[in-house]
Amino acid sequence: MAEAFVKTFKRDYVRMNPIPDASTALQPIDQWMEDYNSEHPHSRLGYRSPRQYIASLKAAECPV
Repeated sequence: MAEAFVKTFKRDYVRMNPIPDASTALQPIDQWMEDYNSEHPHSRLGYRSPRQYIASLKAAECPV
C-alpha cells in the first residue's frame, strides 16, 4: 500500500512541479498532502478522495 502511495504521489505531484533542490521540495508537501486527502480521486475509493470516502461511510453507518 505504501508503494502505491509513493508512486501516485510522485506521478501526480512531484513530477508535475519543478523541484531544483531538497528545500524547494519540502515547501509544498503539506499542501500536496492536503490535496491528496481531500480532492484527489482514488480509483479504489470509487473515484472519491479519502475524506469523501470516510464521510460517506459515517453517513451510511448512522441512519438516524
